[in-house]
Amino acid sequence: MKLLLLNGPNLRLLGTREPGIYGSFTLADAEALAKATAERLGATLDAYQSDIEGELVTAIGQARGVYDGIVINPAAYTHTSVALRDAISAAAVPTVEVHISNTHKREEFRHVSYTAPVCIAQLQGFGLTGYALAVEGLIAYLTAQK
Repeated sequence: MKLLLLNGPNLRLLGTREPGIYGSFTLADAEALAKATAERLGATLDAYQSDIEGELVTAIGQARGVYDGIVINPAAYTHTSVALRDAISAAAVPTVEVHISNTHKREEFRHVSYTAPVCIAQLQGFGLTGYALAVEGLIAYLTAQK
């Protein structure tokens, strides 16, 4: 089983970006935890981060036929990107949306996710642990589909 982890804008700044909201872990920490979780469950995981919406759209489109599932933290694009939503829907690769913070406890504009309706699940508010939970949930889903 092969998984893709995608992280959106500003997540490369984890560890120094608003630690009161996002904690002190880095993007490398999140990627390492996701990879270790996947490996523990017999899967492999590739990770990619971009601040550029079009690059994320391209990565999702190229995942079809290559990856069994995607974990994505679209970050700010969650609340703005019809393009990411359409890419997830068109690729038809089972996708789990993950967020470090609970977006419903934040500004009102963060309460709406354009991408969640085309994902199989959404996890938020678990900090770094959310990445492991998203990978575990996605693998459980994919295993049940076989």
